[in-house]
Amino acid sequence: TLLNLQPCIVIHCACMCLFLDNHVITFKEEGVWNYSTMLIREDLGLLVLGAREAIYALDINDISVAKSKVPWKVTEEKQKECTSKGKHPDIDCRNYVRMLHQMNDSLMYVCGTNAFSPTCDYITYGDGRLKLEGKQEDGRGKCPFDPFQRSSSVMVDQDLYSATSLNFLGSEPVILRTSPFPLRTLFKSSWLNEPNFVYMDVVPESEDNPEGDDDNPEGDDDKVYMFFSENAVEYDFYNKLVVSRVARVCKGDMGGQRTLQRKWTSFLKIRLDCSVPEPSLPYIIQDVFHVRHKKWRKSVFYAVFTSQSSTDLSSAVCAYNVTDISEVFSRGKFKTEVTVEMSDVKWVMYNGELPVPRPGACINNAAKSAGIMRSLDLPDKTLQFIRDHPLMDDAVRPITGKPLLLKRGPLLTRLVVDDVTAPDGQSYPVMFHELFVLSSCMQALRLGLCRCPSAAAVVIFPVWTVCWPETLTVPGTPQCNSALE
Repeated sequence: TLLNLQPCIVIHCACMCLFLDNHVITFKEEGVWNYSTMLIREDLGLLVLGAREAIYALDINDISVAKSKVPWKVTEEKQKECTSKGKHPDIDCRNYVRMLHQMNDSLMYVCGTNAFSPTCDYITYGDGRLKLEGKQEDGRGKCPFDPFQRSSSVMVDQDLYSATSLNFLGSEPVILRTSPFPLRTLFKSSWLNEPNFVYMDVVPESEDNPEGDDDNPEGDDDKVYMFFSENAVEYDFYNKLVVSRVARVCKGDMGGQRTLQRKWTSFLKIRLDCSVPEPSLPYIIQDVFHVRHKKWRKSVFYAVFTSQSSTDLSSAVCAYNVTDISEVFSRGKFKTEVTVEMSDVKWVMYNGELPVPRPGACINNAAKSAGIMRSLDLPDKTLQFIRDHPLMDDAVRPITGKPLLLKRGPLLTRLVVDDVTAPDGQSYPVMFHELFVLSSCMQALRLGLCRCPSAAAVVIFPVWTVCWPETLTVPGTPQCNSALE
């Protein structure tokens, strides 16, 4: 695939042999599998690792060294109960650690599948060892029942936001906040339609900008963004068509007084567009990485997508500016259901008058000036509208208008993005990112991304021949062509 992007030029790289097998530091323990959850604790010098029926504290500077281990096994009674429901005793009916979050300096929150009976607990690290507190809590709605079902979560000011399933069968999806005002999504296909949850994070829009700029003149609330795929309701298709979404809720949401009691009043969702040049079914989101900026409007979500066609093994990476996403939620059109020919239901753009305050909006200065101080004060017309119209008509386009990367072959499933300093140690008016993407066949790839004021180019290298730029991308030069391998 060839990207023709202007105006910048990519200078040659000096290659180094890095990350050869004998230089890779690994951790593994005999008889332990599914190292699926990680939490970096730089303050403690630890990588906390969740596995099947065990939690480890690894030395952050040498992860081959396990400083501490705490077992978290399923009880024999729970295992028998799980097996009696038709699940495999050694595959399904174990405790898979699926969630780890920091609570404070020493306290962490951990959840596991616990033989299809999700359970959460608290874990501490002190005097060089991990300790499971034994204060077990019901994990339903926080952690999946099924160890192989995807879920996402984020801890915001010690309040847990989670996206998973509420029941044993995995058929009741939910986006949930557990405290101080427990809220959840409606169990309705227009809200969530067989979703596959991918990622969740907070954007602190209400925080003061450290540079003193007013980044929030409307007095808006912090937002929690969720990324997932689901069956589309808005398209006519002979089979189920999966699309990628981003949804968001307001941190200060307290639910409605009569309508939407203990339900989100701010839940909205939009389609994520990561269109490839040739006609195809929508690509499906697999992973997201949030590159935060001290000015929240400059924050970027990077996402990796794969084709949903069984005959097309290809992947794409797209980047989305938080401002663009926020703009669609704040000013975009809604979709509405209409009945066609007495039976068929279609989703079309809503052209009617919107209730005031705007449905799905957070409580901002304008709402407060009208006497609406919290979501419990919202009028029923606003709440009834958002209950029936959670889907926006517009889609979010990537920053560049197209994928940063298109790759055929093994499907890419994970990515990490990081700012890097130029080799000469100086600061330049361009930003360099490195994207690490892990393919399904376990081949690691490093992608170097150069960003210019109005352009971007991506070069992909196998991990064993990583290139480091000898010189920098120069803005303003005539061409910027980059071949993608």
